Amino acid sequence: MFVLNWLWAITRKVLNAVAGVIVFLVLAAIIVVIVTAIRGDGIASNSVLELDLRNAMDDKASPGLFALGGNKLSIMDVVLGLDEASRDSRVKGVLVRVGSGDLSQPKGEELRDAMKRFQRAGKFVIAHSQSFYSGSLGDYIAVSAADQIWMQPVSTFFGAGESATTPFLKGFFDKIQAEPQFVQRYEYKNAVNMFTESDYTPAHREATMRLLQSWYDSAVSEAATDRHLDRAAMMAVLDQSPSLAEFVKQKGLITNIGYEDEARDTARRRAGAGSRIVDFARYRQATRDRGAGFGAPQVALIHAAGDIVEGKENSPLAGVATGIAGDTYSDAIRAAGADRNVKAILLRIDSPGGSAIASDQILHALKRAHAAGKPIVVSMGSVAASGGYYIAMAADRIVAEPGTLTGSIGVFVGKFVVNKTGGLIGVNARELGIGKNANFDSPVTPWDPAQLENVNAQADAIYDDFVANVAGGRKMPVAQIQEVARGRVWTGADAKEHGLVDELGGFWLAVDDAKRLSGISPGTRIAFKIYPRPRGLFGTVSRLADDSPETFQALDRLAAFLDSAPMHLFMDLLGAVPNGAAELKAAGLPR
Repeated sequence: MFVLNWLWAITRKVLNAVAGVIVFLVLAAIIVVIVTAIRGDGIASNSVLELDLRNAMDDKASPGLFALGGNKLSIMDVVLGLDEASRDSRVKGVLVRVGSGDLSQPKGEELRDAMKRFQRAGKFVIAHSQSFYSGSLGDYIAVSAADQIWMQPVSTFFGAGESATTPFLKGFFDKIQAEPQFVQRYEYKNAVNMFTESDYTPAHREATMRLLQSWYDSAVSEAATDRHLDRAAMMAVLDQSPSLAEFVKQKGLITNIGYEDEARDTARRRAGAGSRIVDFARYRQATRDRGAGFGAPQVALIHAAGDIVEGKENSPLAGVATGIAGDTYSDAIRAAGADRNVKAILLRIDSPGGSAIASDQILHALKRAHAAGKPIVVSMGSVAASGGYYIAMAADRIVAEPGTLTGSIGVFVGKFVVNKTGGLIGVNARELGIGKNANFDSPVTPWDPAQLENVNAQADAIYDDFVANVAGGRKMPVAQIQEVARGRVWTGADAKEHGLVDELGGFWLAVDDAKRLSGISPGTRIAFKIYPRPRGLFGTVSRLADDSPETFQALDRLAAFLDSAPMHLFMDLLGAVPNGAAELKAAGLPR
């Protein structure tokens, strides 16, 4: 009896706790509805949205624990926000601040596509730059189709071409007597070259130069088309960069010289009497949950961004988790496949890959969803390489931007041996183990010849499986895939030439394909059903606190530090260190 009473007491406490959470959620939802009803979304008629592209942008919003303000935009926030604004009669145009975001070529192309689609709806785009700081062309491409492009007087246009910098750490590891042991398939799988080499290998140099050339060719053609210039004339201007604003205006790359307030006044005049400037992030927040209306056809939108890892998402406090967790995404794909209301699956990929096991797990789930009758279309962001390309192999159609980094059909396996490193500072490690290969993944004992033979056999098996899956997914002979595999990364433009993707374009081209394959008429507006479902309460808190940013100043400073360039570099290098498992990952890609 005592045990039963004890169990009942525990059960009551659990039920009370659950009831408390439910009550809180209901009250929070009621408060949100009341606040929204009282103040509305605050968007006036004759509005001009002001969009700031001068900060680094990820493909997918990743607020995490500290990003409570909810104002950091992602590439897809802009793409979806412009789509909403294109149908909003209150929005007349957008003023874009640009120039120091250091956007990569494919990010610039995705934003360019979204801007042009916005213009086709009868809206205007005015861009202003205080200077195009980056030597690459992504920032300029993002706004090259704008109705007007302004630059501040005596500012500089640095855009000249495309370049890549790769840090090679072999000398550092030699100094600390750390021994990298890696096998890779094959010569173009250069993800670990930064650890094992002092310079570009011939294959690494060849592939990187081709990527940069492809980026440059696409950028020049796109910009020349948008500005109605001859391609040779565009190249001639770029070859003289850095150039002053007055010079590039004379050559037709921009339309106006002036300050941001003058560009803003121009946008307001064009919008009409009584027009107001509205922050784009605020507009996106206010309209984020607008749907296509009751009864609209549903398409599952699965946004796979970040490294592919095993297990489940481990950030329950975040509104959107970072990374692509194998268990979480496989569960989400199965749920989308089983949902009778979902007409198709649209998989947005922005990933350099990662765990071979998790990549295969996700592809298996996608294949089962496809076998259950769901058409699958892939939209590639900046990068869909190695494991990020592998998971696309269940798709009926693959859409990539001309600059998207994709392919990297290869694998590497390896580890670091650091027993001598410890000795430099008086640390000696000694190992004990039962079983011939108990210390196989040890960072203290290097692989012997027999173990290396084992590692090579594993790499061969994984590589052959990768090639076979690509051949099956692309419906191409294995021999033809072998010619474009060997770990080589391609741009979207080159990948299309080799049959690795189907079409060149942005997110909305992939949406059109999903409609066609699922029998939805082209003019029908669809409703996106998001998988995995966003978790956490911070999104709600952010909305309620949207007008009180001072409440979160301390956390905003911490968030700024965590998002700083030095921290990103440190975390990227840390994340690039292999852990001994087989990886389908393309590291060391051009910016």
